[in-house]
Amino acid sequence: MEILKVTDPEFRRYGKVIEDVDFSELCKALNEKTPLPEGVDYVPGLEALESLPVMQELSIKTYGEMPIQIGYCNGHNKMLNALEYHRDSEINVAATDAILMLGKQEDITPDFTYDTANVKAFLLPAGCGVEVYATTLHYAPCGVDGAGFKVAIVLPKGTNLPLDAKHEGGVEDKHLTAKNKWLLGHPEGVNEGDPLGLVGENLSL
Repeated sequence: MEILKVTDPEFRRYGKVIEDVDFSELCKALNEKTPLPEGVDYVPGLEALESLPVMQELSIKTYGEMPIQIGYCNGHNKMLNALEYHRDSEINVAATDAILMLGKQEDITPDFTYDTANVKAFLLPAGCGVEVYATTLHYAPCGVDGAGFKVAIVLPKGTNLPLDAKHEGGVEDKHLTAKNKWLLGHPEGVNEGDPLGLVGENLSL
C-alpha cells in the first residue's frame, strides 16, 4: 500500500496541516504522561493534556470557541479494522510517527457500505498536527514499521462518550455507536455486535 505524506497535495481532500499552533508541549506531555500499550487504547479526554495552554488555543482558533476535549489514541496497530466519522473535524497531533488510513464519506453507498480499495494512507510525522475534516473517514492510527504510536485526539467535548439511548432508526442511525461517532466495521476487525459496512480487504500496513 502506497504511503503518502500529509504534506502531499492528495491530503488536501481529507484535511490540512495545522501550521499556526505550537504542539511541542502537547507532544511532550503525550510522551511523558500517557502509556504505550501492546494493543490500542483510546481516551476521549485527559486532564494532563487538557490543562495545557494549547487547549484554549485550539478551542478558539480551530473550533470557533466551542468546548473541546483532548485525549489520545496510543498503541500498536497495523490494520484498518473499521472507519468512522463525526459531524465535526478531528485534530490529530503525533508525538511519534504515525500513519493515518483515510477515506471519504461521499463514497459510502446508499446501503451504507464502503469499499476499502478507496482508502489512502498518509504519514503523520512526530510533532505535526493535522485537521481531519468531518467528511473524512478515519479510525485508529497505525505505527511505522511495527513501532508503537502516540497521537493526541482533539474533538468537540462529549464526542465518543457512551450514548444515552439505543439507536435503531434509519440506515445511518444504526451505525451510531457513541456520541457523534458513526462506525462502519470490517467483519474481520470489530467486536461482535458492532455495525459492519466495510467491504473488500481489511487493509494491513
